[in-house]
Amino acid sequence: MSESLLRTNGSAKVMEVDSGSSSSSHVEEQQLSRRDSNSFMTVNEESTGEEHGTDEENLKRSPISSTTDNAEPNVGNSKATEDFTTWQRIIRLDAVRMNAEWIPYSPSQANVTEEMAEELAMSVGLKDDDHLEPCRQHHAARLVSILEAYALFDPETGYCQGMSDLLSPFVAQLDEDYQAFWCFVQFMNTARHNFRLDETGIRRQLNKISSIFKVADPHLYSHLESIDAQDCYFVYRMVVVLLRRELTFEQTISLWEVIWAEKRAAEVRHLRNSSWRKSKKKSYIRDDLILFVIAAAVRQKRKIIEKCKGVDEILRECNSMAGNLDLWLLLDDARDLVSALHGRIPD
Repeated sequence: MSESLLRTNGSAKVMEVDSGSSSSSHVEEQQLSRRDSNSFMTVNEESTGEEHGTDEENLKRSPISSTTDNAEPNVGNSKATEDFTTWQRIIRLDAVRMNAEWIPYSPSQANVTEEMAEELAMSVGLKDDDHLEPCRQHHAARLVSILEAYALFDPETGYCQGMSDLLSPFVAQLDEDYQAFWCFVQFMNTARHNFRLDETGIRRQLNKISSIFKVADPHLYSHLESIDAQDCYFVYRMVVVLLRRELTFEQTISLWEVIWAEKRAAEVRHLRNSSWRKSKKKSYIRDDLILFVIAAAVRQKRKIIEKCKGVDEILRECNSMAGNLDLWLLLDDARDLVSALHGRIPD
């Protein structure tokens, strides 16, 4: 990563582009689909270089851009520039579509002034945002700034739809962009495999969910096989954004904190107990608890799903879960699955 992208004053080089008209449904269909498939947006909807220094200095060494106009990204070839231009357009569309459920949990950002919001939106080239109230406009502009910075920071991943959903909770709870950026970087260290072009990370996780159904609920799995849905692509979105669109803002924060806490607890046990290294249950809890939660959510609607005659019907049922899930019941059911399937399904 070049030094120009890691300045302590928080500025990075970005390219000003025409984001086009986000009001066009045709543009949205093109830009809001996943890079190489439309499986993520099957149903159209609004989205609910290392240097030494002190910790504070390193934390603030952020590639966040907010004021640099008409500059080019620090990339080495025209293909990279073309990719970045595409990412910019999609980032802006996703940022403007972000919902407002975070507002009650962030009083300082909810009270941002109209002048501040307009200034920040203008500085990042945000367009088609006139319909947004100031706090949402400000939030969208911060998303644009941080996501563009991340696309430069990790060009192999770049930007893919769904990343805005994962970033939004960090932006809502952290007033400083550099803090939200580095938290997001750390978060993406474990989530970036969800956005690989070859989809190997997603396929592994979908295969594991399929295995959970096959062993824990043979009747449900048999029905999925009968309608050619055993690949479990109907939970694609849930896996990619870690149930972000199915859970409320508060539930999302709670779930992610449970996952992080259990991962940390598993790591501590791993260090303290050599026999833990041989336990497959460790990897389930540390890495794949979210998959058991997703499987538990689907099984809660098994009676309806077993009457579905196609993948589209199952997908609609899964999408209808949004805002209607009991997180703590799901976690109890997921842990029951972990215990019941210990050693019975492949990692």
